[in-house]
This record gives sequence, structure tokens and C-alpha cells, in this order.
Amino acid sequence: MLPFLPLLPKQILLTNMLTDMPAMTISSDGVNDEMLARPRRWDIGFIRSFMLTFGVLSSVFDYLTFGALLYLFHANTDQFRTACFVESVLSASLILLVVRSRRPFFRSKPSGRLLLATLGVVVVTVALPDLPFAPILGFTPLPLKYLGVAAVIVTLYIVSGELAKRLFYRRFDRAPSLAG
Repeated sequence: MLPFLPLLPKQILLTNMLTDMPAMTISSDGVNDEMLARPRRWDIGFIRSFMLTFGVLSSVFDYLTFGALLYLFHANTDQFRTACFVESVLSASLILLVVRSRRPFFRSKPSGRLLLATLGVVVVTVALPDLPFAPILGFTPLPLKYLGVAAVIVTLYIVSGELAKRLFYRRFDRAPSLAG
């Protein structure tokens, strides 16, 4: 589909490292009271459905990003990779705040560590393309319009994630569970 790799291996590794930082703080995150009301078992069907729902949603927004970069901006290879990196890290870090709880993300307070790690990753990710060593990583400074479109796409992803979560739990709560 593309005549080049959307991200270089070193960019993929950096994406993984940055998005792992907020994920590693999940162990310090609180659990909502309703999740403690009764014992729960692992439910593979639930996990599979959750992964499919949010995996497809993530892919939709990846393709939206690709389309905007290719057809709206006619981005060159370095711009494309940089913008994909920024959008990927921001969306992966921020969606964690949505999927960590059944409650709406704005009604479920994350731990201080999770919030700090997420905000730190957002700041580093947005600043990274403008740092002196960015070309070593294959990044280039992005025009403000690219960052604006990335912000719109990430915002739409967060809102869609919240709506998908609401529909997912509504549907899943009605389905019979094999876990008991």
C-alpha cells in the first residue's frame, strides 16, 4: 500500500518504549468500587471481544491518519513517519485512560503515577521531532497543521473509544458469561 515503511524499526521500538511507560503504572492505579463488589474470574470471551473491538477501532484511526497524511497533506516520507509516530504514541497513551475503567474516563480518576506518566509521554512525544537529535531517529519537525490534524484524530479516537466502551459493556453485560 505504501512505497515505504510507515515507521522505521527504531521508531517502532521508541513507540513501544514510550507507550509502555504509562502502561507500567497501571499497577499503581485504583480500582473502581463496583469492580470490587463481587469476585470475578478471567473470561477469555470477554478479553477476545474487548481486543477485537478496540483493535478494530485503533486500526480505523491509523488508516484515517494514513489517509490524511497521504491525500490531504501529501506528506513526504520523513513527515509521514514523524506524524504517524506522534499520532500513534499519543493515541496509545491516551486511550489507556479510557479503557482502564468501565466508567467514563472523565469520571474515573487515574492514579497520580498513571496521569503523570501519560502527560510526560505526551509532552516528550510532541517535543521530540523538534529536538536536535531527532534526525538520528528519522524524525523531522512537523508543520503546525500536521499537529492540529493529529490532535483532531486523537480526540476523535478518544471520543470513539468512550462510545465503543459504552456499547461494548452494554452488549457484553447482556451476554451470558461462561465465567459464572
